[in-house]
Amino acid sequence: MKVLITGDHAGLTLRNEVADLMDEMGIEYEDAGASCATSVDYPDYALPAAERIANGEFDRGIFICGTGIGMSIAANKVKGIRCALVHDVFSARATREHNNSNVLAMGERVIGPSLGREIAKVWLETEFQGDRHAKRIEKIHSYEDK
Repeated sequence: MKVLITGDHAGLTLRNEVADLMDEMGIEYEDAGASCATSVDYPDYALPAAERIANGEFDRGIFICGTGIGMSIAANKVKGIRCALVHDVFSARATREHNNSNVLAMGERVIGPSLGREIAKVWLETEFQGDRHAKRIEKIHSYEDK
């Protein structure tokens, strides 16, 4: 699995925690996020990162900003992206099992670093269940192709 991490200035600390987690898990990743705490615009990071995931350069992405909302809205504008805004472990598992989400969005100002790491770990380890859920994902893809 190859993961792209990105985020704006408000997600820098949690993004570093997630990068440390992926180092510990032995997961290949690239961090394409803002490298300073100076205010930047989240679409400038979310959109190009989502494009790189959609075109197959990366398998998944983890996008972090202050609330996760802006990053998730921007990412979901890119065809082929199924970005889930998650702030609890149950939803992290469910969005992989049922929705086959390929991008996880989190908000640093909403959750702490240890919960953020736990959410990311569960999301990274959980596989898509397929079966009845696959037809629902296909309906989304069909709509995108209109």
